[in-house]
Amino acid sequence: MNPRQIFLQHIAQTSPEPIALEIVKADGIYMYDTNGKKYIDGISGFSVANIGHSHPKVVEAVQQQVAQYMHLIVYGEFIEQPQTAYARVLTDNLPQSLNCVYFTNSGAEAVEGAMKLAKRITNKSKIICFNKSYHGSTQGALSLMGDEYWRNAFRPLLPDIHHYDYNTQEAIDAIDKDTACIILEPVQAEAGVVKPNENWLKLIREKCNENCCLLVFDEIQTGFGRIGSLFAFQQFNVIPDILLLGKALGGGMPLGAFIANKKLMDTLTYNPVLGHITTFGGHPVSCVAGKAALEVLLESNWINEVEAKENILKEKLQHYKIKKINTAGLWAAIEVEDFETCKQVAHHCVKNGLITDWFLFASSSIRIAPPLCTTIEEIETICSIVIQSLNAL
Repeated sequence: MNPRQIFLQHIAQTSPEPIALEIVKADGIYMYDTNGKKYIDGISGFSVANIGHSHPKVVEAVQQQVAQYMHLIVYGEFIEQPQTAYARVLTDNLPQSLNCVYFTNSGAEAVEGAMKLAKRITNKSKIICFNKSYHGSTQGALSLMGDEYWRNAFRPLLPDIHHYDYNTQEAIDAIDKDTACIILEPVQAEAGVVKPNENWLKLIREKCNENCCLLVFDEIQTGFGRIGSLFAFQQFNVIPDILLLGKALGGGMPLGAFIANKKLMDTLTYNPVLGHITTFGGHPVSCVAGKAALEVLLESNWINEVEAKENILKEKLQHYKIKKINTAGLWAAIEVEDFETCKQVAHHCVKNGLITDWFLFASSSIRIAPPLCTTIEEIETICSIVIQSLNAL
């Protein structure tokens, strides 16, 4: 059997039409298949490769750590320098109240940990979340997902979860004395890059303070420079009680985290002891990769260049078949007529050397989110391929 046949027969499939490219190398913003064809990664491996693929400093850090040790013991018992060093760099770049990191395996596990932490701190169970939100596929995170189509097949899910429309007063009014937390994305990702209305996040922050409930920001996609600041909440001047990170956090390796004040996080250490535990969370190799990637990002000028690159996307992506473009930094949702048109455009983009996709709750919108290291000229090439693909329909 060749690799394609093995892939289709022995790898669990999550969609009926996988892209099924066999990639043998990835470097910077480019990926290469078995025939040597080059593709621009226009979605950064779904916002994982924010600094591009296989950066030499990340590769070197991984190689050095593998030579020292990999897994030692269940997370949280040994002092492991890769974890402590990365936690220090993260907290040095966050507000003082976000000073304690719990490393996990993934963003979804970070969501699960945050839900438990909120319940443990408040002794309440009501959680407010949003329609067209995506927080992961584990059963707790799935309970938060903002679309019944995705939830219904797996019921019963967690009780006392309440969904509201994003950017509404109704969601603010729902925050009350029974609320443990409200979980939201500072920019809704899978809804098609939807920004919050002016002052909406501040009003939510105020209502949380009034009702002694926690504000949780899911920055698993928006984090690490994607919208033009290291973290999205910095642009809205609202600090969450718990910050969720994943995807780009690991620099290409699997890693997630929920971050809160040490006093809050300490509640997971008693009644019961081991209130949240993970075997592989904060894996040393993932931590050194993530730290190296973050240092590359901080040492570069890429975040400062995001606005100019966003302007190029808005300027160059003009076509009569494009109905609307939502952008937030180097992240765009290009709305076309319908899902079928979107699929065709994505198919032509791949043929023309650009990897793109659509959004879970905005299936008629094409996703563009290349690595932050993408140059102005490469952004123009991406736009040209999208226009060329639209013309091919």
